[in-house]
Amino acid sequence: MHDNHGQTPSPLARGDLSSGIVVAGRAAPEEASVLARAAAWAEGRNGWVRLPVLLWFLYILNGHLRDPDYQSLFGGLDLAIHEAGHLVFGWLGEFIGVAGGTIMQLAAPLIAAELFRRQRDFFAIAVAACWLSVNLFDVSRYAGDARAQALPLVSPTSGDPLHDWGYMLGRLGMLQDDTAIARGIRLAAILSMLAGLAAGGWLVWRMLRARSQAKPAAAA
Repeated sequence: MHDNHGQTPSPLARGDLSSGIVVAGRAAPEEASVLARAAAWAEGRNGWVRLPVLLWFLYILNGHLRDPDYQSLFGGLDLAIHEAGHLVFGWLGEFIGVAGGTIMQLAAPLIAAELFRRQRDFFAIAVAACWLSVNLFDVSRYAGDARAQALPLVSPTSGDPLHDWGYMLGRLGMLQDDTAIARGIRLAAILSMLAGLAAGGWLVWRMLRARSQAKPAAAA
């Protein structure tokens, strides 16, 4: 296939994705490792505009580590997703309906990560891992309050709000384990955030390194 000037256009100009992931400069074959594909994707992209996102999540992590009751700007969004989960899963029975808030809250960033994977946006996948961490911190706080039930609650209906984790752990005979369960979820939150920050940081480093190497080449 040739263009009007008799030259063979690049895969990027053709929009041909059959040979792999097309990026600004080169394509990574589909059979390449995830790291190789992520490195190829990072080339030609701007790391400076993505770095503040990682710094913001680092700030959020610090807030959660310093104060178990810390709430970030995600709080309102995650609460809305949580309450929607009760409505979505409510028709499956009382227990699943109550658990549906937590299920939906944790599923949302996982679904986002899958959508970003299909779009081959590696940095957005790292961001989704950080978002999952924020939700896990929130779930940990809720689970640890199962016996004390000191947190203010809201309800998607007009009835009195039900403490999800107090109900679920009570039904499972595990109410006495609420703080231990909360610690486990909190550990998962920390690991998810660290994984997202590490992956995002590596991608930003690859972007910045590629740009710095491209400048001397352009000057030559």
